[in-house]
Amino acid sequence: MAEKLGIIAGGGFLPKQLMDHCRQEGRPFVLVCLKDFALPEIVGNEPSLWIRLGEAGKAVAFFKKHDVREIVMIGPVQRPSLFQLRPDWWTAKFLAKIGFKAFGDDHLLTSVIKYIETEGFKIIGIHQVMGDILAGEGVLGKVKPDKQARDDIEHGIKIARGLGALDVGQSVVVQQGIVLGVEAVEGTDALIKRCKDLSRPGPGGVLVKTKKPRQEQRADLPTIGVQTVINVYESGLRGIAVQAGKTLIADRESVLAKANELKVFIVGIKIADDTE
Repeated sequence: MAEKLGIIAGGGFLPKQLMDHCRQEGRPFVLVCLKDFALPEIVGNEPSLWIRLGEAGKAVAFFKKHDVREIVMIGPVQRPSLFQLRPDWWTAKFLAKIGFKAFGDDHLLTSVIKYIETEGFKIIGIHQVMGDILAGEGVLGKVKPDKQARDDIEHGIKIARGLGALDVGQSVVVQQGIVLGVEAVEGTDALIKRCKDLSRPGPGGVLVKTKKPRQEQRADLPTIGVQTVINVYESGLRGIAVQAGKTLIADRESVLAKANELKVFIVGIKIADDTE
């Protein structure tokens, strides 16, 4: 029997997708759900625990009780302020140890993972459990980008990589060579919606989403889902370009079906990565 997996569930569809995969593969798992982020309906009959972000010590004790060795952290989480966090003793010790690193997403995630692993766990990425969840290279649906879109993608990749190198965000929207918006703390969906009122006449823009250079790949890879496709369409954008091999597609079949229905292209772009 496969080793029991611990799942720390943030928001979105991916935690449930991982749970369903484990059930299909016969892999036992236990679930820690983050309050205000994880969807209540994902909880099944498996052992589960609900915690605040500041109660990491409870999660550590829960996983040890259930003999978990490998943990996947999956699903978007908005980082709270220290006031909102109300850390328990375990979390307070962690924050005291990393100090100023807590102010950067990349440093914070790497530090969290390293600190959890000092308790005897191994943090792995969802793509190490579900090998087919990563975007491949090339056109992924039935719609292909035209030359203007390809030019916008090329420009968008340069912007997104520069943005990521500063640990700001993963996404950028480009239309006819003009950057309509870049992602910061608001997230990709809010970026897309914000760009609706900024679009120019003529061919619609493109959402470009890439992994940040030196980004922690086990817990924070770029992700797109059905809602991403819907938001792109409703904001007048023509397609989505993602980094091949470094981007998660939540519910791939539904994503591609919706993209084909709305005539939105999705393309995976191979990008040389500094962590490869």
